[in-house]
Amino acid sequence: MKAETRQHLRANVLMLIAAIIWGSAFVAQRLSLDAIGPFLFTGLRFRLGALVVLTLIVCVRRSALAELSKREPGGARELLGAGALLGMVLAASISLQQIGLQYTKVANAGFISSLYVVIVPLLGVLFRHRTGIGTWLGAVLAAVGMYFLSVNEHFSMLYGDWYQLAGALVISVQMMLVGRFAVRHDTLMLALVQFVTCGLACLVVGLAIEPISFAVIARAAPTILYGGALSVGVAYTIQVVAQKHAAPSHAAVIFSMEGVFAALAAWVVLGETLSARALFGCALMLAGLIVCQVMPAWQRGRERVPHTSS
Repeated sequence: MKAETRQHLRANVLMLIAAIIWGSAFVAQRLSLDAIGPFLFTGLRFRLGALVVLTLIVCVRRSALAELSKREPGGARELLGAGALLGMVLAASISLQQIGLQYTKVANAGFISSLYVVIVPLLGVLFRHRTGIGTWLGAVLAAVGMYFLSVNEHFSMLYGDWYQLAGALVISVQMMLVGRFAVRHDTLMLALVQFVTCGLACLVVGLAIEPISFAVIARAAPTILYGGALSVGVAYTIQVVAQKHAAPSHAAVIFSMEGVFAALAAWVVLGETLSARALFGCALMLAGLIVCQVMPAWQRGRERVPHTSS
Protein backbone atom coordinates (compact mmCIF):
# COMPACT_ATOMS: atom_id res chain seq x y z
CA MET A 1 0.00 0.00 0.00
CA LYS A 2 1.38 3.41 -1.00
CA ALA A 3 2.28 5.91 1.73
CA GLU A 4 -0.25 8.42 0.37
CA THR A 5 -3.01 5.81 0.40
CA ARG A 6 -2.14 4.88 3.99
CA GLN A 7 -2.32 8.57 4.97
CA HIS A 8 -5.77 8.94 3.40
CA LEU A 9 -6.98 5.73 5.06
CA ARG A 10 -5.66 6.82 8.46
CA ALA A 11 -7.27 10.26 8.02
CA ASN A 12 -10.63 8.68 7.17
CA VAL A 13 -10.46 6.44 10.25
CA LEU A 14 -9.60 9.41 12.48
CA MET A 15 -12.49 11.46 11.06
CA LEU A 16 -14.84 8.52 11.62
CA ILE A 17 -13.72 8.42 15.27
CA ALA A 18 -14.40 12.16 15.55
CA ALA A 19 -17.88 11.73 14.05
CA ILE A 20 -18.62 8.92 16.52
CA ILE A 21 -17.51 11.09 19.45
CA TRP A 22 -19.55 14.08 18.24
CA GLY A 23 -22.63 11.96 17.61
CA SER A 24 -22.50 10.14 20.95
CA ALA A 25 -21.84 13.45 22.72
CA PHE A 26 -25.50 14.34 22.12
CA VAL A 27 -26.36 11.58 24.61
CA ALA A 28 -23.97 13.11 27.17
CA GLN A 29 -25.59 16.49 26.56
CA ARG A 30 -29.06 15.02 27.12
CA LEU A 31 -28.00 13.17 30.28
CA SER A 32 -26.39 16.31 31.68
CA LEU A 33 -29.80 18.01 31.77
CA ASP A 34 -30.81 15.68 34.63
CA ALA A 35 -28.08 17.18 36.82
CA ILE A 36 -27.07 20.66 35.67
CA GLY A 37 -28.41 23.66 33.76
CA PRO A 38 -27.69 24.02 30.03
CA PHE A 39 -25.54 27.16 30.35
CA LEU A 40 -23.38 25.87 33.22
CA PHE A 41 -22.88 22.57 31.40
CA THR A 42 -21.82 24.31 28.19
CA GLY A 43 -19.57 26.73 30.08
CA LEU A 44 -17.76 24.00 32.02
CA ARG A 45 -17.62 21.77 28.95
CA PHE A 46 -15.89 24.34 26.77
CA ARG A 47 -13.52 25.51 29.50
CA LEU A 48 -12.41 21.88 29.86
CA GLY A 49 -12.10 21.55 26.09
CA ALA A 50 -9.96 24.70 26.03
CA LEU A 51 -7.68 23.14 28.66
CA VAL A 52 -7.19 20.06 26.46
CA VAL A 53 -6.32 22.25 23.43
CA LEU A 54 -3.94 24.38 25.56
CA THR A 55 -2.19 21.23 26.77
CA LEU A 56 -1.77 20.07 23.18
CA ILE A 57 -0.34 23.44 22.13
CA VAL A 58 2.15 23.49 25.00
CA CYS A 59 3.23 19.88 24.47
CA VAL A 60 3.19 19.63 20.67
CA ARG A 61 2.95 23.05 19.01
CA ARG A 62 4.53 25.50 21.44
CA SER A 63 5.66 27.66 18.52
CA ALA A 64 2.01 28.68 18.03
CA LEU A 65 2.18 30.68 21.28
CA ALA A 66 4.49 33.11 19.49
CA GLU A 67 1.42 34.49 17.74
CA LEU A 68 0.46 36.17 21.03
CA SER A 69 3.58 38.36 20.90
CA LYS A 70 3.23 39.48 17.26
CA ARG A 71 2.60 43.18 16.73
CA GLU A 72 2.19 43.12 12.95
CA PRO A 73 -1.15 42.36 11.19
CA GLY A 74 -2.42 38.92 12.12
CA GLY A 75 -0.90 39.17 15.59
CA ALA A 76 -2.26 38.99 19.10
CA ARG A 77 -4.91 41.71 18.83
CA GLU A 78 -6.45 40.26 15.68
CA LEU A 79 -6.23 36.70 17.05
CA LEU A 80 -8.00 37.64 20.29
CA GLY A 81 -10.64 39.66 18.44
CA ALA A 82 -11.35 36.92 15.92
CA GLY A 83 -11.39 34.20 18.58
CA ALA A 84 -13.69 36.23 20.84
CA LEU A 85 -16.17 36.83 18.00
CA LEU A 86 -16.17 33.15 17.07
CA GLY A 87 -16.58 32.19 20.73
CA MET A 88 -19.65 34.39 21.22
CA VAL A 89 -21.31 33.02 18.08
CA LEU A 90 -20.42 29.47 19.14
CA ALA A 91 -21.87 30.10 22.60
CA ALA A 92 -25.19 31.16 21.07
CA SER A 93 -25.30 28.10 18.79
CA ILE A 94 -24.39 25.49 21.41
CA SER A 95 -26.75 27.05 23.98
CA LEU A 96 -29.65 26.80 21.52
CA GLN A 97 -28.70 23.19 20.86
CA GLN A 98 -28.44 22.33 24.56
CA ILE A 99 -31.73 24.03 25.50
CA GLY A 100 -33.49 22.34 22.57
CA LEU A 101 -32.36 18.89 23.74
CA GLN A 102 -34.82 19.24 26.63
CA TYR A 103 -37.72 19.16 24.16
CA THR A 104 -36.71 16.76 21.37
CA LYS A 105 -35.07 13.42 20.68
CA VAL A 106 -31.31 12.99 20.43
CA ALA A 107 -31.63 11.68 16.86
CA ASN A 108 -33.55 14.79 15.82
CA ALA A 109 -30.89 17.01 17.40
CA GLY A 110 -28.06 15.12 15.68
CA PHE A 111 -29.54 15.25 12.18
CA ILE A 112 -30.90 18.80 12.35
CA SER A 113 -27.63 20.12 13.76
CA SER A 114 -25.83 18.55 10.78
CA LEU A 115 -27.81 20.80 8.42
CA TYR A 116 -24.94 23.29 8.56
CA VAL A 117 -23.42 21.15 5.78
CA VAL A 118 -26.24 22.42 3.52
CA ILE A 119 -26.81 25.85 5.07
CA VAL A 120 -23.20 27.08 4.68
CA PRO A 121 -23.11 26.85 0.85
CA LEU A 122 -26.64 28.28 0.65
CA LEU A 123 -25.58 31.28 2.74
CA GLY A 124 -22.78 31.74 0.23
CA VAL A 125 -25.44 32.86 -2.26
CA LEU A 126 -25.80 36.05 -0.20
CA PHE A 127 -22.13 36.78 -0.91
CA ARG A 128 -22.51 35.91 -4.61
CA HIS A 129 -20.62 32.64 -4.29
CA ARG A 130 -21.30 30.14 -7.05
CA THR A 131 -23.85 27.55 -5.98
CA GLY A 132 -24.32 24.53 -8.24
CA ILE A 133 -27.21 22.15 -8.81
CA GLY A 134 -25.73 19.64 -6.35
CA THR A 135 -26.08 22.08 -3.45
CA TRP A 136 -29.69 22.87 -4.32
CA LEU A 137 -30.56 19.19 -4.79
CA GLY A 138 -28.96 18.38 -1.42
CA ALA A 139 -30.89 21.22 0.22
CA VAL A 140 -34.21 19.96 -1.17
CA LEU A 141 -33.52 16.39 0.02
CA ALA A 142 -32.50 17.66 3.47
CA ALA A 143 -35.57 19.89 3.76
CA VAL A 144 -37.96 17.09 2.77
CA GLY A 145 -36.14 14.77 5.14
CA MET A 146 -36.49 17.22 8.00
CA TYR A 147 -40.23 17.45 7.28
CA PHE A 148 -40.64 13.69 7.68
CA LEU A 149 -38.36 13.63 10.75
CA SER A 150 -39.83 16.58 12.66
CA VAL A 151 -43.36 17.26 11.41
CA ASN A 152 -45.93 14.70 12.51
CA GLU A 153 -49.19 13.66 10.90
CA HIS A 154 -50.94 16.60 12.60
CA PHE A 155 -48.54 19.07 10.94
CA SER A 156 -46.97 20.09 14.24
CA MET A 157 -43.22 20.24 14.87
CA LEU A 158 -41.42 19.32 18.07
CA TYR A 159 -40.64 22.44 20.11
CA GLY A 160 -37.00 21.47 20.55
CA ASP A 161 -36.46 21.03 16.81
CA TRP A 162 -36.93 24.77 16.31
CA TYR A 163 -34.04 25.35 18.72
CA GLN A 164 -31.90 22.82 16.84
CA LEU A 165 -32.66 24.51 13.52
CA ALA A 166 -31.81 27.94 14.96
CA GLY A 167 -28.57 26.48 16.34
CA ALA A 168 -27.69 25.04 12.92
CA LEU A 169 -28.23 28.47 11.32
CA VAL A 170 -25.99 30.18 13.88
CA ILE A 171 -23.24 27.54 13.65
CA SER A 172 -23.31 27.99 9.86
CA VAL A 173 -22.48 31.68 10.33
CA GLN A 174 -19.73 30.66 12.76
CA MET A 175 -18.24 28.24 10.21
CA MET A 176 -18.19 30.92 7.53
CA LEU A 177 -16.33 33.20 9.95
CA VAL A 178 -13.89 30.39 10.72
CA GLY A 179 -13.15 30.08 7.01
CA ARG A 180 -12.31 33.78 6.95
CA PHE A 181 -10.12 33.86 10.07
CA ALA A 182 -8.38 30.47 9.83
CA VAL A 183 -6.20 31.59 6.91
CA ARG A 184 -4.71 34.37 9.08
CA HIS A 185 -4.12 32.54 12.36
CA ASP A 186 -2.91 29.23 13.74
CA THR A 187 -6.00 27.00 13.90
CA LEU A 188 -5.29 25.61 17.36
CA MET A 189 -4.68 29.07 18.83
CA LEU A 190 -7.88 30.32 17.21
CA ALA A 191 -9.76 27.33 18.65
CA LEU A 192 -8.27 27.98 22.09
CA VAL A 193 -9.45 31.60 22.22
CA GLN A 194 -12.81 30.58 20.78
CA PHE A 195 -13.38 27.84 23.37
CA VAL A 196 -12.27 30.03 26.28
CA THR A 197 -14.65 32.80 25.19
CA CYS A 198 -17.56 30.40 24.64
CA GLY A 199 -17.01 28.77 28.02
CA LEU A 200 -16.71 32.10 29.84
CA ALA A 201 -19.82 33.59 28.22
CA CYS A 202 -21.97 30.56 29.09
CA LEU A 203 -20.58 30.38 32.64
CA VAL A 204 -21.51 34.02 33.24
CA VAL A 205 -25.09 33.38 32.11
CA GLY A 206 -25.28 30.09 34.02
CA LEU A 207 -24.01 31.57 37.29
CA ALA A 208 -26.61 34.33 36.98
CA ILE A 209 -29.71 32.23 36.31
CA GLU A 210 -29.00 28.58 37.20
CA PRO A 211 -28.51 26.87 40.59
CA ILE A 212 -24.95 25.70 41.23
CA SER A 213 -23.26 23.68 43.94
CA PHE A 214 -20.46 21.18 44.29
CA ALA A 215 -23.06 18.39 44.35
CA VAL A 216 -24.52 19.59 41.03
CA ILE A 217 -21.11 19.63 39.34
CA ALA A 218 -20.20 16.24 40.82
CA ARG A 219 -23.39 14.65 39.43
CA ALA A 220 -22.72 16.16 36.01
CA ALA A 221 -18.97 15.40 36.02
CA PRO A 222 -19.06 12.32 33.72
CA THR A 223 -21.06 14.16 31.05
CA ILE A 224 -18.86 17.27 31.39
CA LEU A 225 -15.75 15.12 30.94
CA TYR A 226 -17.16 13.40 27.86
CA GLY A 227 -18.64 16.53 26.33
CA GLY A 228 -15.61 18.67 27.14
CA ALA A 229 -12.43 16.61 27.07
CA LEU A 230 -13.51 14.22 24.31
CA SER A 231 -16.08 16.05 22.16
CA VAL A 232 -14.53 19.53 22.29
CA GLY A 233 -10.85 18.88 22.99
CA VAL A 234 -9.94 15.51 21.48
CA ALA A 235 -12.42 15.33 18.55
CA TYR A 236 -11.61 18.86 17.37
CA THR A 237 -7.89 18.07 17.46
CA ILE A 238 -8.51 14.85 15.51
CA GLN A 239 -10.39 16.89 12.90
CA VAL A 240 -7.52 19.39 12.51
CA VAL A 241 -4.94 16.60 12.16
CA ALA A 242 -6.99 14.35 9.88
CA GLN A 243 -8.19 16.97 7.40
CA LYS A 244 -4.60 17.74 6.41
CA HIS A 245 -4.51 14.38 4.60
CA ALA A 246 -8.18 13.91 3.65
CA ALA A 247 -10.12 14.75 0.53
CA PRO A 248 -12.73 17.44 1.37
CA SER A 249 -15.54 15.34 -0.12
CA HIS A 250 -14.52 12.36 2.04
CA ALA A 251 -14.40 14.57 5.13
CA ALA A 252 -17.87 15.98 4.44
CA VAL A 253 -19.42 12.52 3.97
CA ILE A 254 -17.82 11.12 7.13
CA PHE A 255 -18.75 14.11 9.29
CA SER A 256 -22.31 13.91 7.91
CA MET A 257 -22.56 10.57 9.73
CA GLU A 258 -22.67 12.45 13.05
CA GLY A 259 -26.48 12.31 13.04
CA VAL A 260 -26.45 8.54 12.43
CA PHE A 261 -24.11 7.96 15.37
CA ALA A 262 -26.26 10.25 17.55
CA ALA A 263 -29.34 8.13 16.74
CA LEU A 264 -27.46 4.86 17.37
CA ALA A 265 -26.05 6.11 20.68
CA ALA A 266 -29.49 7.31 21.78
CA TRP A 267 -30.98 3.89 20.95
CA VAL A 268 -28.24 1.98 22.82
CA VAL A 269 -27.95 4.23 25.89
CA LEU A 270 -31.36 5.88 26.22
CA GLY A 271 -33.59 3.37 24.46
CA GLU A 272 -34.87 6.06 22.06
CA THR A 273 -36.58 4.77 18.94
CA LEU A 274 -37.85 6.45 15.79
CA SER A 275 -40.98 5.78 13.76
CA ALA A 276 -40.73 4.53 10.17
CA ARG A 277 -41.68 8.05 9.04
CA ALA A 278 -38.86 9.61 11.06
CA LEU A 279 -36.34 7.01 9.86
CA PHE A 280 -37.30 7.80 6.26
CA GLY A 281 -36.72 11.47 7.04
CA CYS A 282 -33.29 10.67 8.52
CA ALA A 283 -32.34 8.74 5.37
CA LEU A 284 -33.40 11.64 3.13
CA MET A 285 -31.50 14.15 5.27
CA LEU A 286 -28.34 12.03 5.19
CA ALA A 287 -28.66 11.68 1.41
CA GLY A 288 -29.08 15.44 1.10
CA LEU A 289 -26.02 16.17 3.25
CA ILE A 290 -23.89 13.80 1.17
CA VAL A 291 -25.20 15.02 -2.21
CA CYS A 292 -24.61 18.64 -1.18
CA GLN A 293 -20.90 17.94 -0.68
CA VAL A 294 -20.03 15.14 -3.10
CA MET A 295 -21.85 16.29 -6.26
CA PRO A 296 -20.20 19.77 -6.41
CA ALA A 297 -16.78 18.17 -5.77
CA TRP A 298 -17.42 15.64 -8.55
CA GLN A 299 -18.45 18.42 -10.94
CA ARG A 300 -15.32 20.46 -10.12
CA GLY A 301 -13.21 17.37 -10.77
CA ARG A 302 -14.80 16.90 -14.21
CA GLU A 303 -14.18 20.56 -15.06
CA ARG A 304 -10.47 20.18 -14.25
CA VAL A 305 -10.07 17.13 -16.52
CA PRO A 306 -8.75 18.36 -19.90
CA HIS A 307 -10.92 17.48 -22.88
CA THR A 308 -9.22 15.83 -25.87
CA SER A 309 -10.45 15.76 -29.40
CA SER A 310 -10.29 12.64 -31.54
